[in-house]
Parts: sequence; C-alpha cells; structure tokens
Amino acid sequence: MRKPLQALLILLALPLAGQAPPIASPPAAAPPAFTAQEVGIDEKLGQPAALDLMLTDEGGGRVALRSLVDKPTILSLNYFRCAGICTPQLNGMVEVFNRTQAEPGKDFQVITVSFDPRDTAEIAAQKRVNYLNEIKRPFPQAAWRFLTGDGATAKALADSVGFKFKAQGEDFIHPATLIFLSPKGEITRYLYGVTYLPADLQMAAQEAARGEARPTVSKWLNICFNYDPVGRKYVFSTTRTAAVITIFGAVAFVLVLALKKKRQPADTSKENA
Repeated sequence: MRKPLQALLILLALPLAGQAPPIASPPAAAPPAFTAQEVGIDEKLGQPAALDLMLTDEGGGRVALRSLVDKPTILSLNYFRCAGICTPQLNGMVEVFNRTQAEPGKDFQVITVSFDPRDTAEIAAQKRVNYLNEIKRPFPQAAWRFLTGDGATAKALADSVGFKFKAQGEDFIHPATLIFLSPKGEITRYLYGVTYLPADLQMAAQEAARGEARPTVSKWLNICFNYDPVGRKYVFSTTRTAAVITIFGAVAFVLVLALKKKRQPADTSKENA
C-alpha cells in the first residue's frame, strides 16, 4: 500500500501546487481592486436584518422596511444601471417566479433594494413595471417592491445581511444572491447565483415562514464557479473543477490498487495448488 499512497499524495498535490514555476520570474501583478473581506457574502443566518431603516418606494414616498416584511420575504440587493450580473439575476428571479408552485403575495414576497444612491424612485418604478410584465402568471404588484435609498442606508441594510459590495468608478463590484427573511425579519437562507430552482425557492420560503435558518446546500457550486468582479459575472473555474476531478480520480485509483493487491495472495495460492 505504500506506493499507492505515495501516488495519491502526488496527485493531490498537483491541483494545489499548480504548474511548475517558470525559469524566469513573471512581472509583479497589479494589486487587486478588492479583497475577500470587501466583496462577497458573510452569512448571518438567524440574525435580524436592519428593518428599522427608511427607504424610498416607487412613488417617491418614505417607507419603513419593517412595515413591508410581514411574510416570508426574498430580499435582493442590486443597482438598476448594472450591466453585469444584476440583469441576469433579476431575469433568473422572473424565471423561477413563473415556475414555482409557491403563491406570490401569500407564500412569499420580494423586495429589491438598490445600493446605488443615484437610482431614483422613477427608475425603480420603471424597473418594477418591466419585470412584472415578464411574469406570465398572476403576480400581485405589491408582491414585488423596488426600493431606493441614500448610500448610508443601503450600506447599513447590506451590512446587516452580510452583503459586501464596493464602488469601482461608476459601477460596483458585488455578489449575486437571494436572501430569505422570516416574517420577523430574521435571515433564514441564502440562494447564490443568478438562476434558481423552483423547489429550492419553495423550500426556502417554507423555512422562512417557520423561522428556520438553514445552511445553503447549493453553496457547493462556489467550488466550480467563481465570481469575476471585473466582468461582474460568474465564470466557470476550470482550475477548481480539475482539482475536484483529480482528487476523486486519485481516491478511486488508490481504491482499485488496494482491491487488486488484496486479490493477489488468493490468486497466487490457486496457482501453487
């Protein structure tokens, strides 16, 4: 078994070590525009969202977020000028709303909040009309709100739910996720990415209704998909995928060798007989 174990250690080291170092050192890379502490999701399951904040509704009126969260609520944080992952995410929400068996306005509601202080109530109202028109099933207008606010208010809400974003020029670097809130405003689930399964949404809404905070199983997808903050989209990570495949292949290889080694004494005794 010593040689198979040595082979396994070598195989496991390959995806971690990467390619052999080049003869000449490459030029120093430019410092990243962000760090993991600045952009991403810091899950705060079971903790309350900042519902005492005042935001601006689609008609330009002031509204307390707490007054809107009276049932299982899906919170999405976006900005309305975003040409990156915001549009695919909102389109993915429309798609899953069209397919889920959960009843909007009863089993769940949606609140989309812009974290760009330049977004206005007029822009929010137009976005609301556009996306509601894409939904091909009965969907009460009040079941999907589009809200805006000043920068400090949006940042306070984002911080309370663990949504970390950063301004970069005229745009923002940010993740894409749906955050489920219980009727009491507690965070119960995160759904990552820009596409969602109807069963996942329905289950998350039911858990939110009961106030049950659950870890996100589909977070495993982050192993194979990375968020590209420069392109503002999720990209397939061949390195991580290759590492996962290599590890599983190495384990299978060692198991085959071990089983083969166990059979050898039996086969030898038969030949001697």
